[in-house]
Amino acid sequence: MKTSDFYYDLPQELIAQTPLAARDHSRLMLLNKTTGAVEHRHFYELPQFLRPGDCLVLNDSRVLPARLIGHRESGGAVEVLLLIDRGEKVWECLVRPGKKCHPGTKLFFGEGEHQLTAEVLEEVAGGNRLIRFNYEGIFLETLERLGKMPLPPYIKEELQDQERYQTVYSKVSGSAAAPTAGLHFTPELLREIEAMGVRLAYVTLHVGLGTFRPVKSDDVEHHDMHSEYCMISKQTADIINETKRAGGRVICVGTTSCRTIESWAADDGTMQECAGWTKIFIYPGYRFKVLDCLITNFHLPESTLIMLVSALAGKEHVLEAYRQAVEEKYRFFSFGDAMFLHD
Repeated sequence: MKTSDFYYDLPQELIAQTPLAARDHSRLMLLNKTTGAVEHRHFYELPQFLRPGDCLVLNDSRVLPARLIGHRESGGAVEVLLLIDRGEKVWECLVRPGKKCHPGTKLFFGEGEHQLTAEVLEEVAGGNRLIRFNYEGIFLETLERLGKMPLPPYIKEELQDQERYQTVYSKVSGSAAAPTAGLHFTPELLREIEAMGVRLAYVTLHVGLGTFRPVKSDDVEHHDMHSEYCMISKQTADIINETKRAGGRVICVGTTSCRTIESWAADDGTMQECAGWTKIFIYPGYRFKVLDCLITNFHLPESTLIMLVSALAGKEHVLEAYRQAVEEKYRFFSFGDAMFLHD
C-alpha cells in the first residue's frame, strides 16, 4: 500500500484559517461507510443521526499554551514549544533556532517579576532539547500568562480567542494540538444529545505534534508512528462495555478518541481502566475492535489520519467524499468542517 494512494488535490484557499463564529454551524458531511453515500448537512443537525443507546466517546485533553517566545542570554530571539513533561521541571521541547540552543544555553521569557528562565540541558533524538525551567508556584499558571497557543503550521492567522482552540469539555491539560473534531460541540448541543438517551464517555489522549508529521516512507507499512499518552477511566470503560452489550453504537469524536479505545481494547472488544503510551497506526486492513462510527474533520493528503478514516470506510469511498468536499467548498483541517462516518 503506497502513501501516494491517499493523495487528493486541495486548493489552499479551502484551508480554514479561523473558526466560525458559532461552533456548531460548521458543515457536516454524512458518509455511509458501507455504501459510500454522501449527504450535506450542518453540525447542529447531528442529533438527528444519533440513536438512543449510542455512546459518544470524547477526548477531554486540553491544549497547553505551550509556545514560549523569548531570548537567549546573548540577546538573540528563541522560540520554544513544550512537547513532553519529563518531570523535575524538565520538558522535552522543540526549539528555534536549534543551532543556537546548545547545552548550557540560558533562556528568558517575559520580564520583570513574571520572568521565566530556563536552561538547555541536552539534545535528544529528533533534534529536540531537554530544557529545565526555573519557576515558583504552578507552571500551568505561568504558561497561561506567558505562553501562546501552538497552532498547526498551516494556520497563518493569529487566534483572537485562545479558547476557540479548546473543546468546551476540555479538562486535562497536556496536548500540543487540539482534538479538533470536538471543536464543533457546544454545551447546548451536548445537553440535547444526552437528553435523547445518548451517553457521553470521556477519554484522555494528549495530542502530540507528531500528528502533523508527514508520512515520509513510500510504503505505508514502513511509517514509524509517533507515540502519545492516553488514559481510560473505569467509568468510561463501563459505559463502552454496556453500550456494546445493549447493541448501541460506540461513536468516537475524533481520531484521537478512536486511537485511544482501539489501543486498549481486548480482542473481544471489551474495555477496562488503563493508561499508557500508544503508537497504534490504523490504516486499511485494520479490524476495529470497539469503534462503530466516527466524527472527524477533513485531514491532510497522505496523512496517517486520512489513512485511519479510510480503514473505517474504504479508501475509494473516502477519497470520493473528499473530492465532493472540495467541489462543495467545505472548509478543511483544524478549524474546518466535519464528517460523520456512519452505518
